[in-house]
Amino acid sequence: MVSRFILGVVLGAVLCAPVLAAEPGPAQKPPGAPELAPKPDWVMPPNEAPRSGRERTYNLDTLFEGLKIAPDTDSARAIEQRIWSLWMASGSDTCNLLMARVKAATEDKDFDLAIKLLDAVIELKPNYTEAWNRRATVYFLQKDYGHALADIHEVLSREPRHFGALSGLGLILQEIGDEKHALEAYRRALAIDPHLENIDDVVKTLREKVEGRDI
Repeated sequence: MVSRFILGVVLGAVLCAPVLAAEPGPAQKPPGAPELAPKPDWVMPPNEAPRSGRERTYNLDTLFEGLKIAPDTDSARAIEQRIWSLWMASGSDTCNLLMARVKAATEDKDFDLAIKLLDAVIELKPNYTEAWNRRATVYFLQKDYGHALADIHEVLSREPRHFGALSGLGLILQEIGDEKHALEAYRRALAIDPHLENIDDVVKTLREKVEGRDI
């Protein structure tokens, strides 16, 4: 199950976190070593998610079914936006205000403030999945991979279909050198959203490295 898989990699990453935090920069590739696999960008919610009252009538299960069979990228992006609009809806004016301040703080690269604001949101509404996801994002931007993975676990325990969190999981696992589990995370993300940007190419490269080329 996703939660057991996430829990395992979280425990391993948390143990490695102090070492990772101490690194001054990206690791250098030794001479003669194989080329590093490409990495996708962190999947972010749209700046302006649809806010029409009509969007609330969409059922997440229906949207995810549509996402799997979307005929093209444009159709998939439209469905993704509707899903994000439901994920981002906190149902609380206070949380909405705090999340707006989180966005501003993150854009200003004031990550410590963003974390404090997200702590407050999570304390107010611990089942608000997007607060956990946003905090995982900020931890990732700080290269605090242990805490980011712990928050991703919280996201996926509440919404196992969160393609953004699964993609982020794969990216972090790549960063810490666990390409086997990164490949598994990306595959889970693609099973939910086959049109995720750049993930196909990453999966192809990782599959060749982890499982070998097809004969």
